Amino acid sequence: MPGLGAGDYGGVAALNAGERGRGDKGAEDGGEEAARGQNLVARPGRDGLCWLFTSNVPLSAMKHTHHCAQLTAADLGATVSLVGWVDSIRDHGGILFVDLRDRKGVTQVKFDPQDHPELAKQAATLKPESVLAVTGKIVARPEGTVNKNLPTGAIEVDATALVIHNISETPPFPLTDAGGDKVNEDLRLTYRYLDLRRPKMRKNLQVRHKATKAIRDYFDSQEFIEVETPALFKSTPEGAREYLVPSRIHAGQFYALSQSPQQFKQILMVAGVERYFQIARCFRDEDLRADRQMEFTQVDVEASFIDREDVYRLFEGMVKRIWKEVLGTEPATPFLRMPYHEAMNRFGVDKPDMRFGMELTDLSETFRNSAFKVFQATVAGGGVIKAINAKGLADLTQGELKNLEDIAKSLGAKGLAFIKCEGGEWKSPIVKFFSDAEKAALTAQLGIADGDVVFFAAASWDKACAILGRIRLEAAQLLVKRGKMEIRHEDWKFLWVVDFPLMTYDEDAKRFLATHHPFTAPVAEDLPLLETAPEKVRGQHYDLVLNGMELGGGSIRIHQPAVQERVFKDVLKIPADVVESRFGYMLNAFKYGAPPHGGIAFGLDRMCALLCGTTSIRDVIAFPKTQKGQDLMAQSPTPVTEKQLKELHIAVVAPEVPPAAPAAG
Repeated sequence: MPGLGAGDYGGVAALNAGERGRGDKGAEDGGEEAARGQNLVARPGRDGLCWLFTSNVPLSAMKHTHHCAQLTAADLGATVSLVGWVDSIRDHGGILFVDLRDRKGVTQVKFDPQDHPELAKQAATLKPESVLAVTGKIVARPEGTVNKNLPTGAIEVDATALVIHNISETPPFPLTDAGGDKVNEDLRLTYRYLDLRRPKMRKNLQVRHKATKAIRDYFDSQEFIEVETPALFKSTPEGAREYLVPSRIHAGQFYALSQSPQQFKQILMVAGVERYFQIARCFRDEDLRADRQMEFTQVDVEASFIDREDVYRLFEGMVKRIWKEVLGTEPATPFLRMPYHEAMNRFGVDKPDMRFGMELTDLSETFRNSAFKVFQATVAGGGVIKAINAKGLADLTQGELKNLEDIAKSLGAKGLAFIKCEGGEWKSPIVKFFSDAEKAALTAQLGIADGDVVFFAAASWDKACAILGRIRLEAAQLLVKRGKMEIRHEDWKFLWVVDFPLMTYDEDAKRFLATHHPFTAPVAEDLPLLETAPEKVRGQHYDLVLNGMELGGGSIRIHQPAVQERVFKDVLKIPADVVESRFGYMLNAFKYGAPPHGGIAFGLDRMCALLCGTTSIRDVIAFPKTQKGQDLMAQSPTPVTEKQLKELHIAVVAPEVPPAAPAAG
């Protein structure tokens, strides 16, 4: 067994006595003890000696000559070494066939008791997911047993040596894609190390790697430099909820985990870096869902001396590079652009899925003088009447209709008015209030035909848009379920949503809040309206949307300290002392020659989810948290000791428990 004891398992050419040579000091000429010293034991085989590894396997036993998707008929006769996991075991008349799997693929290994009885005996102890190394000769599979679905399906390895690194217990769920998808996600996350062995999950990690590499290569080609920024930052409570980190050194003071490198990357522009990017880890203490995690990764970019057109070209180039490297295709550019108001008016959302129609139609003028008082009063009060036609969905069940109504109510609607068109008849409690002229207008504007169902929203413009925007998405899924609509995952519909309002009025706070963030620059021609009509000021903010998901968002920034102070103090009404404590260092930096600059941040997790065809970003994160914010595998979060709390100068206050209701009687 040349080279094995010398520490080069990958260089093994043969594992039988006939190929070792008579002069070797091995078991054949009385050297079994020497072989044992190399963790080898010789056993007789039909063609000579086969070799078994015992315990305390050396590093040399972990080497391999090929991966498990590499060998073909061109390798017939070669002696090879493979390592991996047992994917499956089959016993055909005493001959054992083991599918050996590594991250590349699967190769069939044969253990024949006629050739190597001791080896076959050891192989019989194997269980699925056990870890082993084998060496053997490549032989052709017998006629009729070739598996054309496998790259290695024409050959098998006739084993002559075996190392059992670990015998696996029976996994708690099938490690196939179909089997794993059927089990509860909590079980998969508890045994995430097993879940990641499934082909789909391995592919997802590979896609993420390729995408990340493509991003780095692209920005390097554009002369950007990658700069790391701190994870420990200062608290900015006016934004999303933060994770606070108590300081042991500074009693009673806290860091906040960075929600975004926003301020640091702008400071880097002041520092003259000019073109910065980072694959940044970010943290937000938000309620979790399928496309949101408390810790996430974003592609963070900032550049000096650019405008919005430069940003569009730069990031369209990045997307083309990623899609080409990962999927082998290039999306057409330039991407479509749509103002925020148009997106809301037509699709009811600022991140529209444009793979299907079902657009919102404004019927306010149709019902301005209607006998149906609900619609007439809404228009008279400054609201709008909007509708969508879900073509072919008139067969929806009462349960489906009730679910849609509940969704509408959750968004502020009092109900969900509808019309079903079946058998040439309009069916709805509200139809009796419509005039013939209104019915004719509805038919013309919405294209109503037999089998359709129309949904209405009567409310303020923004609320009506939001209600029907959500109903549109839900109705589309019902149509897909029925086979009446096709929404293809690979139908890539990229869209820049632009011209967002710079400010949004918050009824609870009774003041304007920044729609994006307070560093977004106003559109130049709207600057005179900043104090007098801030709701009319457009921001130089842009979002890149793909198939109903926001891939990223950014803006051209305010780089003049006087304008930034106006926004903070006069428009957002942030007290001067708060401005100084939160942003004083940044305003001071702007006084020392801040260049015009702008940037964007892309959600890497969301992008990878789209590339992988999954709706949950948990599927593209190696170790995600559940929707309850728990790591079921590592069992975190956990309590900490009193000593740790004391060192950090903090105490745990138990949540208040509401008093129990008094007993009846």
